[in-house]
Amino acid sequence: MDSIASGTVLITGPTGALGRAATMAIANRPAAQRPDLLLVGRDGPALSAVVDDARAAGATAYGIGCDLARLADVRAAAGKARDLLETGAARPLRGLVANAGVSVANTRSTSADGYELTFAVNHLAHARLIGDLLDSFVAPARIVLLGSNTYYQNIFRRMLRVPQADWRDPIELARPTAPDVPATIEQGGIAYSDSKLAIMYYAHQLQRQAPAGINVSVFEPGFMPGTGLMRDHSPAIQRMMHVVQRIPGVSSATRSGPMLASIVLDDQWAHLRDGAFVVKDQEREAKSFTNDPDREARLWEATAELLDRA
Repeated sequence: MDSIASGTVLITGPTGALGRAATMAIANRPAAQRPDLLLVGRDGPALSAVVDDARAAGATAYGIGCDLARLADVRAAAGKARDLLETGAARPLRGLVANAGVSVANTRSTSADGYELTFAVNHLAHARLIGDLLDSFVAPARIVLLGSNTYYQNIFRRMLRVPQADWRDPIELARPTAPDVPATIEQGGIAYSDSKLAIMYYAHQLQRQAPAGINVSVFEPGFMPGTGLMRDHSPAIQRMMHVVQRIPGVSSATRSGPMLASIVLDDQWAHLRDGAFVVKDQEREAKSFTNDPDREARLWEATAELLDRA
């Protein structure tokens, strides 16, 4: 059987709302439609619990402890994944879901390597992980990156004061706000939107660099207020998000998790490549400025530089 389900899918952030829902949607599939699972997240009870639940559903699942804010941890996690693949404990790697993400209100916050935390976790950590595993994939394979429509502003996001991306050179995006410069909540929102625009640029360049048969797409789960993504923000903002999540049509992990599982597994999405953008269960045209070969090449070059420094 030459399908994604005949191999292994690696998922980052499997303990959070969306990641857990996607993990369990995969684990609960019939055996013939269920890949092995490598679940990469912070060590602790939550990771153990999702591994146990996936196994109880019938999946072959392994937990790999990793703090994505530490690039040394990410490299170690990639090494553990390769060991499981090479020893045959897990079937060939055919899918990777770069699900984990953060939205940090204070842009002075840094990763262990000194980079602005949102950019470090949302982009650099996954670039490190994917780069270290790119030669381990067996075609056909899919890489699904988590995107967000916050890269541009519409009326709804303007009403909620969600800022759009303000693109700068990636070396600057990785630089935390200086101690003598005010760090505002708006800057935190811009950093998140910049990281999501970076993911779209990275997806296009990754497709150019990936071996034949590895398809790259970007999944937007829809606006999901009330998830752990906002845990670093003020209680007032978190209360507002809990109110907003009651609005009819607003997304939830319960609804979007199975959609994410479908993107990485199902035949109906096998055509997705070149950073194709899917919003929930609909392929969409992204804004024209998300396709920029010069920015994409510069991001690839700068990412390699930043990873080499760490």
